Amino acid sequence: MIPVNQPLLDGNEKKYLLECIDTGWISSEGPFVKQFEDGFAARVRRRHGVAVCNGTAALDAAIEALGIGPGDEVILPTFTIISCIIQIVRAGATPVLVDSDPATWNMDTDQIEAKISSRTKAIMVVHTYGLPVDMDPVLDIARRYGLRVIEDAAEMHGQTYKGRPCGSFGDVSTFSFYPNKHVTTGEGGMVLVDDDSLADDCRSLRNLCFQPHKRFVHERLGWNLRMTNMQAALGLAQLERLDEFVARKRHIGARYSAGLADLPSARLPLAGTHYADNIYWVFGLVIDEEKGMDAEDVMKRLASEGVGTRPFFCPMHQQPVLRRMGLFENDRHPVAELMYRQGFYLPSGMALSDGDIDRTIEAVWKVLG
Repeated sequence: MIPVNQPLLDGNEKKYLLECIDTGWISSEGPFVKQFEDGFAARVRRRHGVAVCNGTAALDAAIEALGIGPGDEVILPTFTIISCIIQIVRAGATPVLVDSDPATWNMDTDQIEAKISSRTKAIMVVHTYGLPVDMDPVLDIARRYGLRVIEDAAEMHGQTYKGRPCGSFGDVSTFSFYPNKHVTTGEGGMVLVDDDSLADDCRSLRNLCFQPHKRFVHERLGWNLRMTNMQAALGLAQLERLDEFVARKRHIGARYSAGLADLPSARLPLAGTHYADNIYWVFGLVIDEEKGMDAEDVMKRLASEGVGTRPFFCPMHQQPVLRRMGLFENDRHPVAELMYRQGFYLPSGMALSDGDIDRTIEAVWKVLG
């Protein structure tokens, strides 16, 4: 079976991990945490990086630090992972959804302004699968209406928008370091900000809101979201190779694109826009409905050919847990619904060989061609 993802861990990962063990610095107090925070923040051109235990935790801390709560509304894409909406709902705020752009698979920025109300506090942009959201319209709307911008750049390590790093646009931006990301720490995430007070707030929230002079006296509820020194050691070794990893991903995307260019029954990822070239975090396909198969059918057939796959995101307005809360009863977002029904992605991991790519292309042609 060709796996959907397999990370590359053949740089300085082992060396740095052994240093953690040899020195005994294995907790969040170790020196690699600060080195990783500073290095990653510099790469994204941010003043502050706050390392946390995963990408969901980064979003949780970001939403809490911005003071989003009951009575507030947050506009975000329906086509995203559920991590983006969890803390909005738990904080008592109301998520307001927009549909996807069928070309880029990102949120349709033309729909945002119509969703703004007197209660809107923030826009959450989520860069999806390989191309960034068109940020200029979002930032213009945010300025005109006085809204905060939360930028989920979990899948955009090394990607840029008009030459500027993804992760540098939001009032608060977040990353994930799950094993399928360009930079992995196994599990891990990071909050990135320029504002000193927001950075301090996020650091406090990740560390149970301990106080400097009265450690076990708490004025606020936080979380234990700390990243360990061992995770940060992995991340630092991975960060050293980010440019190499970006080039590798684009090679994978180009090879798939060439091999599947004439496939008659599926839409391939857009190679680029006027503001960015695709980074191909994953290589997705959207099956034409006229083919008479949905994504689930195709994925089962590819599995029988020894090719691992993953489905596209289930839209937020179709999530059973959210519908049971009374959310999104009348929402219809046809582009996202189609992408979920007909979309999936092929093996896209960093360790994928050209032979694996070619075998996958052959299997896709066998199933769909």
